[in-house]
Amino acid sequence: MFTKILIANRGEIACRVMETAHDMGVATVAVYSDADAASKHVALAGQAVHIGGSAPADSYLRGDVIIAAALKTGAQAIHPGYGFLSENPDFVEACTAAGLVFIGPSAKAIRAMGLKDAAKVLMQEAGVPVVPGYLGEDQDPSHLATEADKIGYPVLIKAVAGGGGKGMRLVEAAGEFADALTAAKAEALNGFGNDHVLIEKYIQQPRHIEVQVFGDGTHAVHLFERDCSLQRRHQKVIEEAPAPDMTNEVRAAMGAAAVTAAEAIGYSGAGTIEFIVDGANGLRVDGFWFMEMNTRLQVEHPVTEAITGVDLVEWQLRVAAGEPLPKAQGDLQINGHSFEARLYAEDVPAGFLPATGTLTHLAFPEAARADSGVRAGDVTSPFYDPMIAKLTVHGANRAEALGKLARVLETTEVGGSVTNLAFLHALALHEGFGRGEVDTGLIARDLAALVVEPVADDAVVALAAIGALGLDKAANGFALWAPLQRTVVLRSGEEEIATKVATLGEGRFEVAFADAVHTVAQGAHWVVDGQSVTAKVVLLGETVSVFAGHGFHFDIVDPLEADANHAGDGNLIEAPMPGLVKAVFATAGQVVAAGDRLAILEAMKMEHALLAIRDGVVAEVFVAEGDQVEAGAALIGLEEAEE
Repeated sequence: MFTKILIANRGEIACRVMETAHDMGVATVAVYSDADAASKHVALAGQAVHIGGSAPADSYLRGDVIIAAALKTGAQAIHPGYGFLSENPDFVEACTAAGLVFIGPSAKAIRAMGLKDAAKVLMQEAGVPVVPGYLGEDQDPSHLATEADKIGYPVLIKAVAGGGGKGMRLVEAAGEFADALTAAKAEALNGFGNDHVLIEKYIQQPRHIEVQVFGDGTHAVHLFERDCSLQRRHQKVIEEAPAPDMTNEVRAAMGAAAVTAAEAIGYSGAGTIEFIVDGANGLRVDGFWFMEMNTRLQVEHPVTEAITGVDLVEWQLRVAAGEPLPKAQGDLQINGHSFEARLYAEDVPAGFLPATGTLTHLAFPEAARADSGVRAGDVTSPFYDPMIAKLTVHGANRAEALGKLARVLETTEVGGSVTNLAFLHALALHEGFGRGEVDTGLIARDLAALVVEPVADDAVVALAAIGALGLDKAANGFALWAPLQRTVVLRSGEEEIATKVATLGEGRFEVAFADAVHTVAQGAHWVVDGQSVTAKVVLLGETVSVFAGHGFHFDIVDPLEADANHAGDGNLIEAPMPGLVKAVFATAGQVVAAGDRLAILEAMKMEHALLAIRDGVVAEVFVAEGDQVEAGAALIGLEEAEE
């Protein structure tokens, strides 16, 4: 076994690898960028090496610098985590050339699965079922259109080097094919430097079921399946294991196909075979097809660990160190059911925009396994994925596990940032999802209902007012020398709420606002207007949070500013978040109409188009392509057009 390894990653996956390594007595080395100098993964590691600037291209994608750090610190192996260099065959070869062990598959295996079209041909030759489609080299638009006609509409155009939904278009009819192909190829070329596409049959009620495999370079086993159908824009949201309604017959067939796929390329380490499954008429042995292979540890690996009792990172280290597979196929079995929810710092009502800021408060319930790369006081950076944590639960069956997930999402506490907690909770309570009726279109179909943010009721506002004044923490809420009544103004979104709090005695209050008076008593539980309320009140700086089923956050308004006019006049286009100005389309003097695209801001691996708020003329452009800007920064000024 290794005595020291370097983790070529950051955030929750770097922390996850370190935890297992430390349990095994293996020392760890962290690498970090400028933005991550004070991060959790740096604090957990025995050693840490600075590798460059905040942007991934200046740090976590610099393979030569990472290898040099491993050699300098005496690490014997490099664990890539996921993302960044984890599926880069050139990096694998560079590690080997430097005398380091890459904790993962060979460069040959990664290359074999790196392009979707070549991988499907390889799988077809190995006897693994693939979706009907065209995987050829002839990329002439007319030829591709002919092939689409042969396959039969609807079809899916997919970039062969793609991922995350980029370079992908659904085409419902032949007349839409040409425009969709042009758009997909342009997006693929811009995103991956390769505009080749494949055409495949579109499955009407698709489910995304993947099988966890593990190989030693010759033989492989599978650790059963995960259902990852609950997606938004091709990004996974909640994963579970095992898949709902999976039969032993279909499980055996999918597992055998996955093992065949892994052994066909001499796979070593942890990997995932992803299948697209036709869920229209139940799961069938002839209703699943190979989609792609992820030649690394998956984000959602904890649900597999929960139902099998296997530590996949430990297996990775052991096999990479030359040990045999820890278990044979017959030794593996499923125990219960597990869900994982991905908690992000993002503004759901604003279209799931990534959010940044300081996490002033962070607490996870004991019922969940929380894989997190951040702590209270940490800053979510615009340079990286805005994940706060992966919350995993386990139960004896699906219903029990789903109930635990809903409760965990209710009782997770995050302050200082907007999050997708309410959205995740709504999904956990979704009736169709509860019945196991999952497919990749569920979220899109019910999006309007799922993104409704919970509204603070009067009890929450009353507790926020008491918390804003610090009265909930007072040893004695009543003192003869203290004022009996105090005023505090709270702001929630655009609404300002003027409240008056009267202290009646120890732990007893009256809170008046909106022409109503509410009685509040503080004891083992809060009691508001005679009703028991389970809530936690947290005051941090100028913000008070009430965690009561959901997190409700209020800014405390300075009395001198309470009457200020905060409304904008529509003349400024401002940055909705910190980010990089990717492109500027506006020029001074240009006449624009409401909705015209003026600039593109890149933040947290996503591009956001900034549009004209109204008709007008561009008065001034304050930024240029390549500028890094903070949230609220003025980007473009508009003025009225002359009559």
